Amino acid sequence: MQFEKLKAAVFEKLQQDLSQELVYHGVHHTLEVLGHATELGKEERLSAQEMLILQSAAVLHDTGFLVSEKDHEEHSCIYAKEILPNFEYAPDEIDWICASIRATKIPQTPEDKVSQVLCDADLFYLGTNNYQLYSGRLFREMKHFKPELTISDFHLIEDEFLENHEYFTLSANTKLNGVKKLNIKKVKAIHKRHRQTHHDFSLNDLLLMLIGSFIAGFGLKSFLIPNNFLDGGITGISLLTSSVYHWSFALVFTILSLPMVIIGAFVVNRKFAIKTAISIFFFSVFAHFVPFPVLTNDKLLISIFGGFFAGIGMGLNIRAGSAIDGIEVLAVYTLKKSSFTISEIILAINAVIFTIAAFHFGIETALYSILAYFAATKTVDYVVEGVEAYTGVTIISANSEKIKERLVTELGKGITIYKGERGFLPGKYEVHTEVDIIFTVITRLELRRLKNVVYSEDAKAFVFANTIKETAGGVLKRKASH
Repeated sequence: MQFEKLKAAVFEKLQQDLSQELVYHGVHHTLEVLGHATELGKEERLSAQEMLILQSAAVLHDTGFLVSEKDHEEHSCIYAKEILPNFEYAPDEIDWICASIRATKIPQTPEDKVSQVLCDADLFYLGTNNYQLYSGRLFREMKHFKPELTISDFHLIEDEFLENHEYFTLSANTKLNGVKKLNIKKVKAIHKRHRQTHHDFSLNDLLLMLIGSFIAGFGLKSFLIPNNFLDGGITGISLLTSSVYHWSFALVFTILSLPMVIIGAFVVNRKFAIKTAISIFFFSVFAHFVPFPVLTNDKLLISIFGGFFAGIGMGLNIRAGSAIDGIEVLAVYTLKKSSFTISEIILAINAVIFTIAAFHFGIETALYSILAYFAATKTVDYVVEGVEAYTGVTIISANSEKIKERLVTELGKGITIYKGERGFLPGKYEVHTEVDIIFTVITRLELRRLKNVVYSEDAKAFVFANTIKETAGGVLKRKASH
């Protein structure tokens, strides 16, 4: 067995062809597993032949990632069978190596001492003080292959995995179990805090939806509906239809909103769809059964305050993670089927609504309706973005690895890394080092917490923030956690 030549050939292959997206299963992981396997193998008093089999399996165990992350252990065995004969490995030795590699597949199933050592080396990090760093890398890598994976989903997987994991060798148990137990306690504490701040459905959400729906109903019945003024979106279509055909506004609105709820379940998620259905129910009940008084006949006051109260109601629902008016959901769905932006789609739909209103109710009513829609839109922006406006944050630190890990695992943020250089100070222009420049997007409410995380790791970190007017895609919380 020509192990040293095999190691050189495999590492050269991994360095050249392994995807840069493998932030956990990269070349560094294989190097670390090889080192830990050698360390544990010596402590377990493996024979010379067993050590060579162990080290060969460690070098080859993740080569399957060159092909696919799915069933990578089997791909690693296929690669091993192709390359090992070139380095004087006998058939029975190749089978032994492949059996050891297959044993590392989760849940691990080692059948001899060599495979037990390899399995423990592969998950050595569970019992080290760098657990959170590796956990953060693993989440980022899994997120790349499964974009739908959320930090909450990862926490559930992580909790279950840690609870069920056990080291196989006495050496690993002696060396790692103490720190592993501490890591489990830390992870559970982090996950508990995360669940408390990222709940799926709370009494506060329900209260916001109830109050918002009541205020929106007040805006429509006390101002807009009695004067045949329109709003935009599904609300506008419902107002127009009920005015033309003298149907119940609440009934028309409910019927037209149901498809938006169904689309929302696919475009956003099921939680958003359920919340939206509840908001629509509240709003329809208030609009139909509550005898809101008509407060004024002044058209300017009607358009401004009708839009204002409708906007407050819709904004509160958005903050609760729902939507009374599903026009944005329709726009997102249409966006996937066309080349138009969401703003262009919404503008086109509302242009049709107000054009029909101009023909049916007159130009003056249509213009006042546009003013009401403008007031509602600006009010929604204020209610939602007045506190929740997105902020782009750039972080430059010498301790970027730890900061990246905490941003992902503790704050649940998506991050982008730029490669740069720091230094170039006056009088020390020639002194500079490479650095990872971290960029992430947060809300204003999260800025203080982010700074606390950054400065707890590096008091000299350079952090600057700027307001972002519009965001799309990525790992972003939608307005008010849909």
